[in-house]
Amino acid sequence: MFLIPALGFAAPPHNQAGIQGLTCATASYTGAGTDTCTVILNVTVNNGSGSAVNLTSSNAAVQVPASVTVPYGANSTTFAASISAVSAAQMATLQAKGWKSSSSFNLQLNPAAPTAALSAISCSSGSLTGAASDACSVSLTAAAPSGGFAVALASNNTALTVPASLTIPAGAVSASFGATASAVSTTQTATVTASASGVTKATSIQLNAGTAGWSMGSASVAFGNVNLNTTSTQSVLIKSTGTASLTISSGSVAGTGFSISGLSFPTTLNPGQSAALNIGFDPTTTGTKTGTVTLVSNASSGGTATIALSGTGQSTTYAVDLTWGAPASSTDPVAGYNVYRSANGGGYQLLNASVNAPTSYSDSTVQSGTSYQYYVESVDAQGKQSTPSNTWSVTVP
Repeated sequence: MFLIPALGFAAPPHNQAGIQGLTCATASYTGAGTDTCTVILNVTVNNGSGSAVNLTSSNAAVQVPASVTVPYGANSTTFAASISAVSAAQMATLQAKGWKSSSSFNLQLNPAAPTAALSAISCSSGSLTGAASDACSVSLTAAAPSGGFAVALASNNTALTVPASLTIPAGAVSASFGATASAVSTTQTATVTASASGVTKATSIQLNAGTAGWSMGSASVAFGNVNLNTTSTQSVLIKSTGTASLTISSGSVAGTGFSISGLSFPTTLNPGQSAALNIGFDPTTTGTKTGTVTLVSNASSGGTATIALSGTGQSTTYAVDLTWGAPASSTDPVAGYNVYRSANGGGYQLLNASVNAPTSYSDSTVQSGTSYQYYVESVDAQGKQSTPSNTWSVTVP
């Protein structure tokens, strides 16, 4: 008879089983929360007290129970892994240990995207003078979420206006808006505020009183020689050069033959705006004339401006040159011609004192602004005249 020696084999305790696997519902987690994990045994538990499994986590950001028990008749059980928010991406290894076996699961921890909040409001200039505008912006602590980030805006001074609100586009960390200042008479401060989700930020802009100023395109206008009863016009450009609106309250002209037009008084020019003053010279007598244009404004320096004027009236002489053809079929030789003229529809008068031999005549006694009519009669050697020619009309400028 042979005896079979006893082998060194020990059966697992009645309440223990081997670990087949460990898994969690989410392998990668962002921010704080809870992940549901499952321990799986390699057998079904067949004792009433269940099978205990020890649990550990390699990362303090993930907390698990010290152990769980797989109940009778089951081969798995679940447990909750409590996850705290992390500031940088990292890994947590969860481990389940059973009878002479273990299984692990790697859980990726990701930092949550930062929540956008109002960070600051600023303007490019802290001081504005007169009517002006400033470029301002609102910034966030993080990129705006989907749909954008709405910000309410306000100014505590009616002399400085801003939009009621603006929306920072999704993915952006800032947005711009304009602040528009009206001219003020005294220095003052305006506070611009931005508000969102219970956070308010503010910035201040100083508003300074502006001053009016102006410049003239010319301090004198010379017309030179101008024909009598003829208007010559020149323009002088007036520009508002200050930081406040320029108001020209009155304008007057002195001197015979001079006039102004193009501007009505009072007239107001905003800073940088220009307007043309038209000055006319219409002499009625010959000789040199002088005059002045005087303008009065609210300019802080040189509120009264004077433009010197000069021009010379000159008379104009005109002549009407007449030509005609000699009679082609006359049997009586032509000795010359008589020229007749009517002024403004009046009676005709003989112009030549003696018979005019050429077939042309120059009338140098005409006057400006008058209409004339002419006709010609041929004269033979005995002084007999032909019938009148056709009539020709002309108006002297």
